[in-house]
Amino acid sequence: MARRLNVAVCQTGPIARAESRADVVARLIALLETAAAGGAELAVFPEMALTTFFPRWDLTDPDEIRAFYEREMPGPDTAPLFAAARRLKVGFALGYCESVVEDGRERRFNTMVLAGRDGAVIGRYRKMHVPGSEAPEEGVTVHLERRYFEPGNLGFPVFSFEGVRIGMAICNDRRWPETYRMLCLNGAEMVLIGYNTPLLLTETPRLAHLRMFHNHLPMQAGAYQNTVWIAAAAKAGVEEGQALIGGSCIIAPSGEIVALANSLGDEVIVHRADLAMNEDCAKAGFDFARYRRPDEYALIAQAAGPRRPATAG
Repeated sequence: MARRLNVAVCQTGPIARAESRADVVARLIALLETAAAGGAELAVFPEMALTTFFPRWDLTDPDEIRAFYEREMPGPDTAPLFAAARRLKVGFALGYCESVVEDGRERRFNTMVLAGRDGAVIGRYRKMHVPGSEAPEEGVTVHLERRYFEPGNLGFPVFSFEGVRIGMAICNDRRWPETYRMLCLNGAEMVLIGYNTPLLLTETPRLAHLRMFHNHLPMQAGAYQNTVWIAAAAKAGVEEGQALIGGSCIIAPSGEIVALANSLGDEVIVHRADLAMNEDCAKAGFDFARYRRPDEYALIAQAAGPRRPATAG
């Protein structure tokens, strides 16, 4: 019997700093309803889908910072979204800012939660590749994620959703090949990604015309090299003065973009993912059991000698 999953990408437009959780959740529910009307069984929302992208600011007021984080999921503000999932019978992955007490102290993570079609939490992922810095740097786009979040401590978990193996990743994770490799070694058949990505970087103006190309390139490569489906949701548009790229998409294991958002606002795209493509694409070029030679890689690396330092010019 053919295995297929109707997946939706729910892109959002900008979220204002003053926008309430209730208003944002109402927008997400409207997107989920659109996804359900399009036949979706699973939807993915962007990174930090409940708030503006606050790491663009050098904030110092603890109460102001604390207001951006969720201490439970679902909580009073987000419960309506989980209720909508139950009503619509559409699962979802939601990016949010998590505050949790672990090891006797408060810890903060950039997190994505996976909920089933019954609205129950299946699992969560915490962003591993946290970019930026802890303090503003001259000539560099303000991006202080490392001040507000620590790297994830859950590894690359994979969860069962209606019998489909689902992995998750967040923003900068999508640029690193090990993200896809680890998820797929753990059995992922589909990877859900959320991101907030500036259109321009002060430090690299000559690369400005490549921002969308560099957005899609690693995801298409990750899909192709690991024979996995990818569904990626952006927060897009001009948010609090900073332009964010869109380009939300669904990518087949062949590396082909099969669905692509056209706007910089709230938008839903849906695709019926044929999970047999994973195996077909593996047969076509990436039969790991037959062709990978992990026992030889270390010997090759030793013979080649050490790489130059990452900071070398």
